[in-house]
Amino acid sequence: MKNVTLKVEGMSCGHCVNSIEGALKIIGASGKVDLSGGTVAVAYDESKLTLAAIKESIEEQGYDVV
Repeated sequence: MKNVTLKVEGMSCGHCVNSIEGALKIIGASGKVDLSGGTVAVAYDESKLTLAAIKESIEEQGYDVV
């Protein structure tokens, strides 16, 4: 398992947390949103998932990975 912390802009509430964590779960990653820090800690199997796919999944929810 690989762990990465991404800086994500546009998150502000519980809906944001559910949206991002749910999207990551669908693609096979585990995510933990930190609203106050503006980050998402992601754990994933790099043999099954790429960092680009993770970023795309978050951005499809309407947030910006910076």
